[in-house]
Amino acid sequence: MKNARILVVEDQEDLAQLIKDYLQQEQWQVDVIYHGDQVEDFIQKHMVDVVLLDVMLPGKNGMDICRDIRKTSDVPIIMTTARVDEIDRILGLEIGANDYVCKPYSPRELVARVKVWLRQKAKPCLPPAINLDNDTLKVSYGEAQTELTLVECRLLEKMMSQPSRAFSRNQLMDAVYDDGRVVSDRTIDSHIKKLRAKLKTINPDQELIHAIYGCGYKYEEAS
Repeated sequence: MKNARILVVEDQEDLAQLIKDYLQQEQWQVDVIYHGDQVEDFIQKHMVDVVLLDVMLPGKNGMDICRDIRKTSDVPIIMTTARVDEIDRILGLEIGANDYVCKPYSPRELVARVKVWLRQKAKPCLPPAINLDNDTLKVSYGEAQTELTLVECRLLEKMMSQPSRAFSRNQLMDAVYDDGRVVSDRTIDSHIKKLRAKLKTINPDQELIHAIYGCGYKYEEAS
């Protein structure tokens, strides 16, 4: 990712300059901040692709900076520190850091880690998928979920097994009722109506179950 903008937050000027030199060899724009109190204001005013954030800083420490950045931004943060205790690394990740590098480190390693997060950031953001859990009778979309009846679960499972395929009402009946009972088309339509309503509660922007005139229904997610 050429022309990326990297923010280096490091109070040791010689180390900050060394890091900057290595990063600029990758044709990245590099900004350096030496004081912790200046970081958040800079990020609010400029588009930054990756932040290299030292933990021990004058004015405001890196842990607090990371925590506050995460309130408004998801920019990748790589924390750098001479504190090698495991608890410090875990804490850094728990408050929102994406990666952690302990000093002394190789500048080439730092560059490699920046490349990883730039590639990650450049990946297209795919929407979450519908997930059906047969054991709990729950269907989820991202963080949202709703409970289904056994009949609704079987209906959805059948249609999701072959997306875009049109199933007749009789085929859906056979999938839902395995005891050979006879039910009317209206019964299937009623279950489909309730299933659609539940799916709308977790994914209001898509119509997932489509009626096929003269046939039945199909499951299809928008591409």
